[in-house]
Amino acid sequence: MISFFAKRFIKNYEDTQSPAVRQAYGKLCGIAGIILNLFLFAGKFLAGLIGNSIAITADAFNNLSDAGSSVITLIGFQLSGKDPDPNHPFGHGRLEYFSGLGVSAIILLMAFELLKTSFDKILHPSELTFDPLVLCILIASIAVKFYMYLYNKDFGTRISSGAMQATASDCISDCAATAVVLIATLVQHFAGISIDGWCGLAVGLMIGRAGISAAMETINPLLGQPPEAEFVERIETIVLSDPQVLGIHDLVVHNYGPGRTMISLHAEVSASGDILALHDMIDNVERTLQKELKCDAVIHMDPIVCDDDQTQALREQITAIVHRMSPQATLHDFRMVKGPTHTNVIFDVCVPFGFHLRDDQIISHLGEQIHKLDPSYFSVITVDKSYI
Repeated sequence: MISFFAKRFIKNYEDTQSPAVRQAYGKLCGIAGIILNLFLFAGKFLAGLIGNSIAITADAFNNLSDAGSSVITLIGFQLSGKDPDPNHPFGHGRLEYFSGLGVSAIILLMAFELLKTSFDKILHPSELTFDPLVLCILIASIAVKFYMYLYNKDFGTRISSGAMQATASDCISDCAATAVVLIATLVQHFAGISIDGWCGLAVGLMIGRAGISAAMETINPLLGQPPEAEFVERIETIVLSDPQVLGIHDLVVHNYGPGRTMISLHAEVSASGDILALHDMIDNVERTLQKELKCDAVIHMDPIVCDDDQTQALREQITAIVHRMSPQATLHDFRMVKGPTHTNVIFDVCVPFGFHLRDDQIISHLGEQIHKLDPSYFSVITVDKSYI
């Protein structure tokens, strides 16, 4: 149904990289979430009154909080689509992450309240009233929530939305929670065992776990997380598709919200090439990145010596030294500056996060090994970290 409305009312609905299309998907799913959750709240609240069940009533108010979460998501998509302004030159895309964080906070608050109420129900149990209407409402609720999970998961993946992924996590937890409530009702009726409070406790824990998971999915982009491996591969494929680019390093992906990405990298080119032709080539690569990945790109051109046998041989020797220190370490920006008394060997070394040596120890270790190759070699080393 949601896919039908998307195709009918969202212009260029397949262009999910477009900020306008992303915003339209967010609004559509937000409105659908509000309507469906309000219906679920009304149905479960009625079922809770009929069955005298704290677990069902708590589950109903969980759906009411989900409706509020959908309102927050809707507002988040609306605000995140605002154009850049002097105070926010990179746009307002990260507001979508804050809306996802707001959804997570509501989920956790409801989980806490449900745990308190359920604990009281365990201490003071009461008889449940069995009614076929209650069972029908609970079964229908599971089906609706699973449908909501499917479309939020699908569209959240399509448009890379942390807020919608958080909503999807909440929906699947709600399915499990309502299933637990359904089991409690059946056990009470057929076995005469009151587990309503315990089931409410289980529901609260499930909802809390979903809230924590949803919070992490929105906090990580705000703190700064590495780009997806597939996105990095696409960047490398595009840049290295031109034979004049010999290698890339220092790739950094700056995320200012979904659909608002900036890329910076260093592209290695031959030092003997025509600088104007190489500059034109770099400009073309930047435009290709912008066209295909919908992002702004800044490429620094690094000339490297390719036709000097001594430089190439020394680079291979030092690469072997670096790999002995750590197989994951790499080097770049390698060059030799020869003088009358000594030769400066200059390069950057990139080591993985959590490496067992400090930066000064890395520089000292590599400097000693290079000096052993030739006493006239003096190393000038910069230690890098990978941002991908």
